[in-house]
Amino acid sequence: MPSFVINDKCDGCKAEDKTACQYICPNDLMILNTVTNKAYNRAPEMCWECYNCVKICPTQAIEVRGYADFMPLGGYVQPLRSSDTIMWSVKFRNGSVKRFKFPTRTIPEGTAEPDAGYNTSSEDIKSEILRTEPESLGTSHIEKL
Repeated sequence: MPSFVINDKCDGCKAEDKTACQYICPNDLMILNTVTNKAYNRAPEMCWECYNCVKICPTQAIEVRGYADFMPLGGYVQPLRSSDTIMWSVKFRNGSVKRFKFPTRTIPEGTAEPDAGYNTSSEDIKSEILRTEPESLGTSHIEKL
């Protein structure tokens, strides 16, 4: 089921030029209604259900209803984000709640190496072998066919 905004909780990210959910949505579906100052999903049928908007919303105003086989009869999944972790709360149909806590980053922000230390020259792109294989797979000792 696509993401939806709970209007009572949404503050439009305090009327910034772009809401957090607009910023993070990989399909550019979330937009801000400038009259009501509330965000909404303009094309729910195109939603990937990636939970990016749900995780980033500072007021927890966005939810994704799970499918019947995943979250039947009133169950829900809701993340609570802090600076370094996400706490997932899962409410089951019998009313029990489970919480799972995961780190959001394993390295400091801005320190990721896009090429992972491997040579990414333009000649590598032309190769029939993917950029880091066979080194990254540990199969460099295997002969090419």
